[in-house]
Amino acid sequence: MPKKSSARKRLSRQERQNLDIEIGFLEGVVRRDPNYVEALQVLGDDYTRRGRLNDGLKVDETLARLRPDDAFVQYNLACSYSLTDQFELAAEALNRALNLGYRDFKWLAQDPDLANLRQHPLYRKLRAKIRAMQIKIR
Repeated sequence: MPKKSSARKRLSRQERQNLDIEIGFLEGVVRRDPNYVEALQVLGDDYTRRGRLNDGLKVDETLARLRPDDAFVQYNLACSYSLTDQFELAAEALNRALNLGYRDFKWLAQDPDLANLRQHPLYRKLRAKIRAMQIKIR
């Protein structure tokens, strides 16, 4: 599963229009098949890119129920929680992602969607856990 696109990137008018069309299409697909994981993944990413953070979070929570053992799903859920300032839930989801095998520590250290969490005291424990895994991050 690809990494979630950052919610912090400014979009052009054309990009916003294209996203709105894609979102409308994907919402229809997901209405017909609420368990279509690949469509949900793209929809959640599109919501986040469009700045619809609460909608993206709902999709990520759905994906976490459908695929509880998927490290990337848990990582994206942590991003959504961080973007919506739910730091305890973000830390829990990121911890689950690490336990499930998420290992892209370089991206984790710079992902703008986790910037809020990295500034929170809860992140210190996660940083220590990562260091204990013999991986260095910022």
